[in-house]
Amino acid sequence: MSNFFVPFEPDSDSPEPPRRRFQAVPARILIPNLVTLLALCAGLTGIRMAIEGRMELALGAIVLAAVLDGMDGRLARMLKGTSRFGAELDSLSDFVCFGVAPGLVLYMWGLETLGSVGWIAALAFAICAALRLARFNVMLEDPNRPAFAADFFTGVPAPLGAICVLLPVYVELIGLPRLVASPAVAAFYTLAIALLMVSKLPAYSGKKLGSRIPRDAVLPLFVCIVLFVAVLVTWPWTVLSVLSVAYLAALPFSALRFARLSREHEARLKAAKAAGFPPAHVGEPAEGRPDQLN
Repeated sequence: MSNFFVPFEPDSDSPEPPRRRFQAVPARILIPNLVTLLALCAGLTGIRMAIEGRMELALGAIVLAAVLDGMDGRLARMLKGTSRFGAELDSLSDFVCFGVAPGLVLYMWGLETLGSVGWIAALAFAICAALRLARFNVMLEDPNRPAFAADFFTGVPAPLGAICVLLPVYVELIGLPRLVASPAVAAFYTLAIALLMVSKLPAYSGKKLGSRIPRDAVLPLFVCIVLFVAVLVTWPWTVLSVLSVAYLAALPFSALRFARLSREHEARLKAAKAAGFPPAHVGEPAEGRPDQLN
């Protein structure tokens, strides 16, 4: 026990300087993590709104969480504040915001009328979101992926899966009859989106969009963003419905583009092998350079 309580000697000739128990953390690392925590708060608030029956606020909270989730990684890369802690925190936040929250919103909206079947659909979506995020974290450390694969996600990403899976709720809020998106149809649709998240379908990531913008396109881009936000605020459910359907319709084209790039990559590897060059010397197209994620 004597080792745990070192005696204090105020008259000592060479007292040891006090040791700092905590090290200072740079603000460039804190800011992205704060944005991630705000996204987590939005997701948890969406769950509360769904329990209270305020579906519009619940959907708005999940959409806000998706917007914040898209910002934290870009902020981390821009501020050079990426960290292992931030990556783990982002994954935990994504599971709550885009796995648990959408599943509970759908269950409170109408899946509960199906009894155990509705709960299984909501449960399957949350589980598939967790599996999707775990696979994403593992694939980040895969050194054997070709460079062009950095422009694609393997399966539908969790944030977009959460936005798309809520399409039945958007349709009802627009004013269409519930027969169009009945709880039974919503349950099958939820399972389909869950399978898309854990599938190996290549989905274009869009990470390169906005990395380099010509000077003459800056002002038109600002105008387009302002107009999009205005339309989204004015007709939120219609815009989200159109975006969800458009994204799902674009998935086959993304898979075709990935297949074309894969064939070109294999052709370059065969040509390099025939010429006697090691595979490491085979160049990748400029559009396929990897991008670090938070």
